[in-house]
Amino acid sequence: MKPGNPPLQSTRLLDQVRERIRCLHYSFSTEKLYVYWVRFFIRWHGLKHPRDMGAKEVEDFLTMLATERKVSASTHNQALSALLFLYREVRGVDLPWLDNINRPTRAVA
Repeated sequence: MKPGNPPLQSTRLLDQVRERIRCLHYSFSTEKLYVYWVRFFIRWHGLKHPRDMGAKEVEDFLTMLATERKVSASTHNQALSALLFLYREVRGVDLPWLDNINRPTRAVA
Protein backbone atom coordinates (compact mmCIF):
# COMPACT_ATOMS: atom_id res chain seq x y z
CA MET A 1 0.00 0.00 0.00
CA LYS A 2 1.36 3.40 -0.95
CA PRO A 3 1.66 6.08 1.74
CA GLY A 4 -1.14 8.25 0.27
CA ASN A 5 -3.74 5.48 0.21
CA PRO A 6 -6.19 5.21 3.10
CA PRO A 7 -6.20 1.94 5.08
CA LEU A 8 -8.54 -0.74 3.81
CA GLN A 9 -11.79 -1.22 5.73
CA SER A 10 -12.74 -4.63 4.35
CA THR A 11 -11.48 -7.87 5.85
CA ARG A 12 -12.11 -10.12 2.84
CA LEU A 13 -9.42 -10.11 0.16
CA LEU A 14 -11.61 -9.67 -2.92
CA ASP A 15 -13.50 -6.87 -1.17
CA GLN A 16 -10.14 -5.23 -0.43
CA VAL A 17 -9.24 -5.47 -4.11
CA ARG A 18 -12.55 -3.83 -5.05
CA GLU A 19 -12.14 -1.16 -2.37
CA ARG A 20 -8.65 -0.20 -3.52
CA ILE A 21 -9.68 -0.15 -7.19
CA ARG A 22 -12.55 2.19 -6.36
CA CYS A 23 -10.30 4.37 -4.22
CA LEU A 24 -7.95 4.76 -7.20
CA HIS A 25 -10.89 5.45 -9.57
CA TYR A 26 -10.26 2.53 -11.93
CA SER A 27 -13.09 1.64 -14.32
CA PHE A 28 -15.72 -0.94 -13.43
CA SER A 29 -14.56 -3.19 -16.27
CA THR A 30 -11.03 -3.13 -14.84
CA GLU A 31 -12.44 -3.99 -11.42
CA LYS A 32 -14.29 -7.02 -12.80
CA LEU A 33 -11.22 -8.26 -14.68
CA TYR A 34 -8.83 -7.80 -11.77
CA VAL A 35 -11.18 -9.61 -9.39
CA TYR A 36 -11.51 -12.43 -11.96
CA TRP A 37 -7.72 -12.86 -12.27
CA VAL A 38 -7.12 -12.68 -8.51
CA ARG A 39 -9.84 -15.30 -7.93
CA PHE A 40 -8.42 -17.53 -10.70
CA PHE A 41 -4.90 -17.18 -9.23
CA ILE A 42 -6.06 -18.16 -5.74
CA ARG A 43 -8.13 -21.10 -6.97
CA TRP A 44 -5.34 -22.36 -9.22
CA HIS A 45 -3.07 -22.50 -6.17
CA GLY A 46 -5.56 -24.57 -4.15
CA LEU A 47 -7.18 -21.65 -2.30
CA LYS A 48 -3.93 -20.46 -0.71
CA HIS A 49 -4.06 -16.88 0.50
CA PRO A 50 -1.77 -14.46 -1.39
CA ARG A 51 0.01 -13.56 1.87
CA ASP A 52 1.33 -17.14 1.82
CA MET A 53 2.50 -16.85 -1.80
CA GLY A 54 5.02 -14.70 -3.59
CA ALA A 55 6.92 -14.23 -6.83
CA LYS A 56 7.38 -17.98 -7.40
CA GLU A 57 3.63 -18.63 -7.36
CA VAL A 58 2.95 -15.62 -9.59
CA GLU A 59 5.59 -16.86 -12.05
CA ASP A 60 4.12 -20.38 -12.00
CA PHE A 61 0.62 -19.05 -12.67
CA LEU A 62 1.68 -16.77 -15.51
CA THR A 63 3.81 -19.53 -17.03
CA MET A 64 0.80 -21.86 -16.94
CA LEU A 65 -1.29 -19.25 -18.76
CA ALA A 66 1.34 -18.92 -21.48
CA THR A 67 2.25 -22.58 -21.94
CA GLU A 68 -0.83 -24.64 -21.04
CA ARG A 69 -3.67 -22.22 -21.72
CA LYS A 70 -1.82 -20.50 -24.59
CA VAL A 71 -3.41 -17.14 -23.84
CA SER A 72 -2.67 -14.11 -26.00
CA ALA A 73 -0.03 -11.60 -24.98
CA SER A 74 -2.69 -9.02 -24.07
CA THR A 75 -4.54 -11.50 -21.84
CA HIS A 76 -1.24 -12.47 -20.21
CA ASN A 77 -0.42 -8.81 -19.55
CA GLN A 78 -3.88 -8.30 -18.09
CA ALA A 79 -3.37 -11.16 -15.62
CA LEU A 80 0.10 -9.85 -14.74
CA SER A 81 -1.29 -6.36 -14.11
CA ALA A 82 -4.04 -7.72 -11.87
CA LEU A 83 -1.57 -9.71 -9.76
CA LEU A 84 0.87 -6.82 -9.50
CA PHE A 85 -2.04 -4.62 -8.39
CA LEU A 86 -2.99 -7.22 -5.77
CA TYR A 87 0.49 -7.36 -4.30
CA ARG A 88 1.48 -3.68 -4.61
CA GLU A 89 -1.75 -1.84 -3.89
CA VAL A 90 -3.70 -4.26 -1.68
CA ARG A 91 -1.06 -6.35 0.09
CA GLY A 92 1.59 -3.58 0.14
CA VAL A 93 4.32 -5.95 -1.10
CA ASP A 94 6.68 -5.30 -4.01
CA LEU A 95 7.45 -8.58 -5.72
CA PRO A 96 11.01 -9.04 -6.93
CA TRP A 97 11.25 -8.70 -10.69
CA LEU A 98 9.62 -11.68 -12.32
CA ASP A 99 12.40 -12.97 -14.60
CA ASN A 100 11.29 -16.57 -15.02
CA ILE A 101 7.90 -15.95 -16.59
CA ASN A 102 7.23 -17.73 -19.86
CA ARG A 103 5.61 -15.10 -22.04
CA PRO A 104 3.20 -15.96 -24.83
CA THR A 105 4.79 -16.12 -28.25
CA ARG A 106 3.31 -14.75 -31.42
CA ALA A 107 2.42 -17.29 -34.04
CA VAL A 108 4.41 -16.84 -37.21
CA ALA A 109 2.16 -16.86 -40.26
